[in-house]
Amino acid sequence: MDLKDKKVLITGSCGFIGSHLVERLIQEGCKVRAFVYYNSFNSWGWLDTFDKETLNQIEVFTGDVRDPNGVRTAVKGVDVVFHLAALIGIPFSYHSPDSYVDTNVKGTLNILQACKDYNVEKVLITSTSEVYGTAKYVPIDENHPRQGQSPYSATKIAADYLAESFYRSFDLPVVIVRPFNTYGPRQSARAVIPTIITQLLSGKQEIKLGSLHPTRDLVFVKDTVEGFVEIAKSDKTVGHEINIATMTEISIGDLAQKLIDMINPKAKIITEDIRKRPEKSEVERLLGDNTKIKTLTNWTPKYTLDEGLQITINWFKENLKYYKPDIYNV
Repeated sequence: MDLKDKKVLITGSCGFIGSHLVERLIQEGCKVRAFVYYNSFNSWGWLDTFDKETLNQIEVFTGDVRDPNGVRTAVKGVDVVFHLAALIGIPFSYHSPDSYVDTNVKGTLNILQACKDYNVEKVLITSTSEVYGTAKYVPIDENHPRQGQSPYSATKIAADYLAESFYRSFDLPVVIVRPFNTYGPRQSARAVIPTIITQLLSGKQEIKLGSLHPTRDLVFVKDTVEGFVEIAKSDKTVGHEINIATMTEISIGDLAQKLIDMINPKAKIITEDIRKRPEKSEVERLLGDNTKIKTLTNWTPKYTLDEGLQITINWFKENLKYYKPDIYNV
C-alpha cells in the first residue's frame, strides 16, 4: 500500500507514540485525522507542542473511543486506521480495572465495528508485549502463549482476540501490531526510563525504583513508529500479529545504572516496595523475536540503545517542566 495521499485516522494521537506517528505520517504524505481525547481544557496533549505549520496539516477530532457514535464519525471517510488509544498504566489497572475494560476492550470494539461498516482499507490495532507475560521461552515470537498478569494485559489480550475475530468473521483487513517496550521523547512519567531520567535531571542523588531484576526489550520510539509505517505499507501483513522488537534485553537495574553513568554518576539506586508489582503480576523477562516483521516488511531497527537514550535524555533536559519527579506516577 502506498500511503501517500491516504486519509488516515490515528487514535491516541495526543499521546507518546501516537504523536510521533502523526509527524511520521505527515512526512509520508498522508492526510492525517488525529483523534484526541475530549476534555474541557481543550488540550490536545503532545500535539499542543507542535509548530503551527505542522498543526495546519492535521485535522484534529476530539472524542472518546468509548463512545461508538463519535468513533463512527471519526472513522467515516478514512482509508487507514491506526488504533493506539488505550489506558496503559499497569499499577493503575490494579484499582481501576473497569476503566481499562471500557477503553481497551470496548474502545477497540467500537473501532472495529466502525471500520467494518465503512470498509476501511487497513486497520492497525496496537497490542503490547505485556500480553505475553513472563517469557516461557526466548526470543518471544508471535506464537508465545498469552498470560494476563495484570488487568491491563488482560484487556489488551481481549482486544487482540476481538481484532482477530473481526478478521476471521468479517474479512476486516486487520493487523495486530505488538511493540515491545518503547521509549523516547514524550513518554509518560509512569514508565521506567522517564522515571529514572527525571529524577536524575532534577538533581536527586537517590533514584527510587521498584524491582531491578526484570529484563525488557527496549525499542526507540522512532523505530516503533517506523514499524507501524512499514506494516501499513506491506501487502503481506493483513491477518497477522507482528512484534516490533530489537531481540536484545537489559535488566531494569543495568538500565538504571547506564542512565546514572550518562547523567550523574554519583547517584545511587534505592528500591521501594510501593513501586513493585505483586509477585505473580511481575513480568520477569521480555525479549522479542523480530523475525516476522523483518520477513513481511522492510523494517529494521536503526537506533542502538545508547543512541536512543542520549536523544531521550537531551529531550528531557529541555522539557522537564512537563514532569513531576517528586511523586510516584502510577
